[in-house]
Amino acid sequence: MAALTIALPAVAVPAEGTTSPALPPGLTLTTLSLGAQDADDFWTVHVYLPATLDGPAGTAGTALGSREIADRIAAGLREKGFEPRIEQVDLPAFADRPAGVLGWTVRLGRYATSGEASAALTQVRAAGFTGGTRYTAQDGTDANAPQKVHVLRVDFSRFRGTVDTDFGPALNGPETLTDLITATGATAGINAQWFYNRAPGGLYVKNGKLIGSATQGRGGIRITHGGRRVDVDAYTARVTLRSGGATTEIDGVNRLPGEVWNCGGVGGDQPTQKPQHDLKCTDSSELVLFTPEWGVPPVGEGAEAVLDADGTVLAVNTTRGASVPAGGSVVQAIGDSAAWLLAHAAPGGKLTVTERVEDSRGHRVPLTPDTTILQVGPTLVRDGRVSVNADADGLIREGADQTFTYNWTLRANPRSMIGMDDRGRLMLVVVDGRQAGYSEGLGIAQTAELMKRLGAVEAMNLDGGGSSVLATAGAGIVNRPSDATGQRSLGNVFLVRP
Repeated sequence: MAALTIALPAVAVPAEGTTSPALPPGLTLTTLSLGAQDADDFWTVHVYLPATLDGPAGTAGTALGSREIADRIAAGLREKGFEPRIEQVDLPAFADRPAGVLGWTVRLGRYATSGEASAALTQVRAAGFTGGTRYTAQDGTDANAPQKVHVLRVDFSRFRGTVDTDFGPALNGPETLTDLITATGATAGINAQWFYNRAPGGLYVKNGKLIGSATQGRGGIRITHGGRRVDVDAYTARVTLRSGGATTEIDGVNRLPGEVWNCGGVGGDQPTQKPQHDLKCTDSSELVLFTPEWGVPPVGEGAEAVLDADGTVLAVNTTRGASVPAGGSVVQAIGDSAAWLLAHAAPGGKLTVTERVEDSRGHRVPLTPDTTILQVGPTLVRDGRVSVNADADGLIREGADQTFTYNWTLRANPRSMIGMDDRGRLMLVVVDGRQAGYSEGLGIAQTAELMKRLGAVEAMNLDGGGSSVLATAGAGIVNRPSDATGQRSLGNVFLVRP
């Protein structure tokens, strides 16, 4: 496998930082300032490309494309009096993919302010093209771009508390991190998993109970012993439903039937069953299990079976939307799966749900009360080495349009991470981003390199962008979230509890 190497500014990372008096012994909060703004950072107009060579320029929507398409758009801009430049975008080597050319972009102008770039963009649009503005320090290629890095280390040789996950009163009801810290009496916390339509965006096991669907084969982090042990690996999960001698696969747990965000489902999903980050796959025939953690299940056409804690069928309905009984569950079905459920579930009968979670070696993972697993990703550091599985974790789009890969994987964004260093200290890390001249953010490759530099022997990427937030009970929000409105409501979080 090719090693991933991305340069970052040489910086002495302190073993300890200034400890806030509000933090108990064993917790250390450090803010690092890396890089600096320089004269090579400027605003530019980024012209969008059509998806095909003969596609219309006026409705183009891809950020980069083939050299032929870039040449055609650049020629059209020159005919209108502009001076475009064509730039090659390179994909670095990842653990499961060699380096190569991702595509080409078309840009024009070098401007000192975003306002000047926006004025030039208006002229480009008037000439029949589309595009946006970009700050070049956020291209993900500037090793010296300014960064603000916030690191909370938990030294369990001195700290007697725990680190685990939590969410609001219901899994489908997002809450802000600061509200969750206050409600639980936690000392500190960080954002955790992606959420789509109020559902976890990957495998979620809390205290040994599976309450979120797996994105099959995607990276995740397993935490045991109250945060004292951390394992980064890839996980799959199989959930089956049995009625007498008949069995079938449950497609999802605690998510909307038919919507498979991040793809990587168990069968029949379109357009792919491989993981694809931030892409919604669909499946017209599904069984989805709802547990009490979810809240009120969705209403709609199909069928459902309401089960008590022992799997006894309390009711069978030909529409969906019944509440989950205390300690029980509801199995909802849509499409052809509804016929299976109606044929095999009857009031007073039994339905048995079984679960099996496996790691990348195919070994069964015991779901003990001490086990928490969150599938987020990608993996960043494993066994002390930078290790990003860009293909397996779905960071590289299938097909010709690589706009997502460019914007999310390569370009600089706010990032949140969790890891364990070689002294057994858990690290919760946020890098601010999208704030020109203050902190630009990182691409995924640079994120992995940063965690390695911070001493991580195991590290995982968490949800990022506007969701990146680190807070303590005493100081409140430590970083600068990138949304103008401040911190976002989150599906779940990691909490440091006293």
